[in-house]
Amino acid sequence: MGAPLLHRDDPDKDPLIGNVKVTRQDWLNAALAALKQGGVETVKVADLAARLSVSRSSFYWYFKKRTELLDALLDHWQATNTAALVAQANAPAATITEACIHVFHCNINEALFDNRLDFAVRDWARRSARVNAVLRAGDDARLAALTEMFARFGFAPLEATARARVIYYMQLGYDDANLGETLDARLAMVPGYLIAFTGQAAPAHEIAAFNAYARSVAG
Repeated sequence: MGAPLLHRDDPDKDPLIGNVKVTRQDWLNAALAALKQGGVETVKVADLAARLSVSRSSFYWYFKKRTELLDALLDHWQATNTAALVAQANAPAATITEACIHVFHCNINEALFDNRLDFAVRDWARRSARVNAVLRAGDDARLAALTEMFARFGFAPLEATARARVIYYMQLGYDDANLGETLDARLAMVPGYLIAFTGQAAPAHEIAAFNAYARSVAG
């Protein structure tokens, strides 16, 4: 499954302890990789130790038990994916179409919003009532931010809620559909999507700015 990225960029913030060769973030990175690749059932201390080429005993420098690591995975999901979408929905914008484009950044930039992690947490939630409660709270926070985004631009409460649900659930399904589009094909649809989501046509400069962003992310 490939070696996870070891955490060495900020040793003062997350220091190595004694003879331990990996940090807490290393364990979390390995667990995230396993969760995304094989589901929560593959997040096992012995397997993660093998991926990191360390003794499993080093795990207990940072976590008392496996469930503590699993809680850290959920905390990471909330602090990254949910926080990113909420921040993008709250970002300053001159128009509702520009506000929606800010949200689109989450769908085009994996460093901002990790779709594979979102799918993995949703799959996990089907097996755990506790995780499902966390997932629902995250979804509620995202939808509340999107609803407020539409409300800021004068949409009535019920319409703001409906449009927030349309843009959110459409994007979840869009990524899950795995259409295999080229970037050019996906970008060509953006003006139409914005009309569908907002009822308004986006100015050319907003479309151009998003296209430039998407191409910069794609490299």
